[in-house]
Amino acid sequence: MSQRIRGVLAPVVTPLKADLSPDCERFIRHCQWLLSQKCGLAVFGTNSEANSMNAEERMTLLDALRDGLGLTGTKKTCDRGECGACTVHVEGRRILSCMTLAAMQDGKRITTIEGLGRNGHLHPVQAAFIEHDGFQCGFCTSGQIMSGVAVIEEAKKGWPSAATTDVRRKLTLADLSDLEIRERMSGNLCRCACYPNIVAAIAQAARRG
Repeated sequence: MSQRIRGVLAPVVTPLKADLSPDCERFIRHCQWLLSQKCGLAVFGTNSEANSMNAEERMTLLDALRDGLGLTGTKKTCDRGECGACTVHVEGRRILSCMTLAAMQDGKRITTIEGLGRNGHLHPVQAAFIEHDGFQCGFCTSGQIMSGVAVIEEAKKGWPSAATTDVRRKLTLADLSDLEIRERMSGNLCRCACYPNIVAAIAQAARRG
C-alpha cells in the first residue's frame, strides 16, 4: 500500500473505545486490515516473455504495463474506459487495461502493441495502417491497431456484432463490411478523425487474411 494511502488512513486507526458504535468499530477494523496489506506479486506472460513485478492491489493493468514493465506503447488517455487507447489482449481477447486490476491478470498471457510483430516484421494490421495512413498524431494508434487485430480474430471465430444482419448464420471474414468494422471499432476514439483510413486499413488486413 502506498505511503499516501497510509497517511490518509492512519489518523482514523485509533484504539477501539467502548463507546464507539458497531459501524465505527467495523470501519476502524477495516482500516487496520488495509494498513496490514502488502504489495501483491503479479506475474505476466507478456509478449511471449515471462515478467514478474510487485503490484499494489489497486494498481491497474495499464499502470503495471507502463510503469512496472516499461511497455509504454499502451497509452494512458481517459483512464476511465471511454477512449480505447489502452487496449491490450489478454488470453487472445481485447480488454481495456485501465479498467482491470493487474492482480486479476496474474499468470495470464498478455499481448501489447510491442508484441504484435514477429521476427522483425510488422503485423499485417500495422502494415495496413501505414499503407492507408490510418493515423495522424498517433496517440490512439496502438489501441486502434490492437482492436483492429481483435476485430479480425472475432470475425474468424464467427462472433456477430450489433451491425450483423443475420445472427443465425455464422459470420466469416467475407462478411466484415465497412459497417461491421465501424461498429466493432466504435469503442476506439480518434480525435484526429482518421476513421475512414482506419476502416480501410482493417478491411485490407482482413482481406489478406
